[in-house]
Amino acid sequence: MSSSDHADTGGWPAHPLVARLTRLGHRLRQADRRRPWVLDLAVIAAMFLLFCLPDLVPHQEDGRGPEQLLLTFTHLPVGGTLALQAGLLLPLLWRRQAPSTTLAMTAAVFVVQWSLGVFLRADVALLVALYSVTLHGRLRHLPWACAAMIGLLLPVAARMSAVASLPEALFFLLSAVTAAVTLGLAVRIRRAQLAGLRDRAARLEVERDQRSRLATATERARVAREMHDIIGHHLSVIITLADGGAYAADVTPHRSKEALQLVGDAGRQALGELRRMVGVLRDRADAPELNPQPGITDVEELCTRFRAAGPEVVYRSAGELDTLDRGVQLMAYRIVQEALTNTLKHAGPHTRIDVLVAAADAKLRVHVQDAGRPDRTGPLAPPAEEGHGLAGMRERAALYGGTVTAGPAATGGWTVQAVLDLTPLTGGAA
Repeated sequence: MSSSDHADTGGWPAHPLVARLTRLGHRLRQADRRRPWVLDLAVIAAMFLLFCLPDLVPHQEDGRGPEQLLLTFTHLPVGGTLALQAGLLLPLLWRRQAPSTTLAMTAAVFVVQWSLGVFLRADVALLVALYSVTLHGRLRHLPWACAAMIGLLLPVAARMSAVASLPEALFFLLSAVTAAVTLGLAVRIRRAQLAGLRDRAARLEVERDQRSRLATATERARVAREMHDIIGHHLSVIITLADGGAYAADVTPHRSKEALQLVGDAGRQALGELRRMVGVLRDRADAPELNPQPGITDVEELCTRFRAAGPEVVYRSAGELDTLDRGVQLMAYRIVQEALTNTLKHAGPHTRIDVLVAAADAKLRVHVQDAGRPDRTGPLAPPAEEGHGLAGMRERAALYGGTVTAGPAATGGWTVQAVLDLTPLTGGAA
């Protein structure tokens, strides 16, 4: 069974006959949307065969039908009957485009017909016009249409009193009006529900695509930050070691060899981290065995690698850092890594760097300060424009409601300070 069958039955499996009728209804609606005039002509043709043709056949006195009915109403020639039938049926061609006008035209012909005392089965067109007003017209026109119908049918009920009692005639005619209005409202409500479901499905599909694009953009930004941290850090270390090795080649060759070994170690570590990052982007089946992301415990090793490049790095820690969330630890590690990389890039290998990572009062503070270049005196001027590294640190800190500030220090160096809020994590754990 197709999904449309379940949708039209409220999600429950439908009876095979109901399912076939539903599919037939879908096909008819599709055909009607392509050629609406075909259905309009088919409705008029069916009404002519069912309700007009019997009035054109001459009545024979065979005892069938009540004689009072034959004697009460006037019998017109075939031409006059056809003219009235055409006046009742032809306006139905515009019942969808102008339902109120169609009802008015049909009602006018109906008034002329009954003023002549003629009974026609084609009067059912008045009910079809009322149904069309209910389904296709404006709902504020519906009360007026119903009032007009009742006003038209009261004289008809009085005229039919020769055949049936007035209450019976009124009950029959008002029941027909009620059925037409009820059917029109039911179809209209059903179409509105289906339109709402289709609109909701379309909006959900758009929201799903937007969430997918947003997740893709977020993942790309995360990968870009990780790649920047990995490549920027290791390339800064490699460049500094290569410059130092080239300088020491003529003076102390053994130091040059040691620098080259450190360059190789840094390159291999960078290659391993790049492979790990690229492996995350692959399918899980093709991804290599991944190492855990670095944390605060790896900051000491990070400082050791930077010491090999020349700077004097002093690292201190305070508080219960090992119990912090892995995301917070990775964020703190990347902030320290970026700050050390920028220091090595701008202050050179002959500087002192103080690194402090402390957790207290539901706050994690990361403080990195360097002494600046030895040949520079006085505080540094603010940079002309902010690089991607500092912006990346601020984005990382913002994920945990933290802030990152950076600026020149009074001693001539540069200071980077990050404060991360641990309240959501520690509060949830408690």
